[in-house]
Amino acid sequence: MGNSVITVIARKKMALARKGEIRLPCIAGIALGDGGEVDGEIRTPLPENITLFNEIIRKPYAVCNKISEISYRYRIDLAREELAGKTINEMALYDEEGDLLAIRTFVGKPKEDDMEMGFEFDDIF
Repeated sequence: MGNSVITVIARKKMALARKGEIRLPCIAGIALGDGGEVDGEIRTPLPENITLFNEIIRKPYAVCNKISEISYRYRIDLAREELAGKTINEMALYDEEGDLLAIRTFVGKPKEDDMEMGFEFDDIF
């Protein structure tokens, strides 16, 4: 089981956009990292976090599907050679301004050099 959090910066941006002070930046992609687990324990991200524990790549999303009236699913794909040998255990949605909006940590997924791998992140309101 993983841990998820909506960041404070995401909440601030939503509040400002609802007031009409800013345009809400669009989701740009998913960041992946390998710092979400320590000694077999899944770390808990905090709303105040502005980075992953150890970010290793950011990728623009490849696909976005509407899964309900209040949620969208974003997906990135890693090619065979991307992040080979890494164990991925954290990810985040980031916006056009580069800010992390939602962070999730989970049990590590090893990435081998002979396989492609996809990651999905649901943005649910």
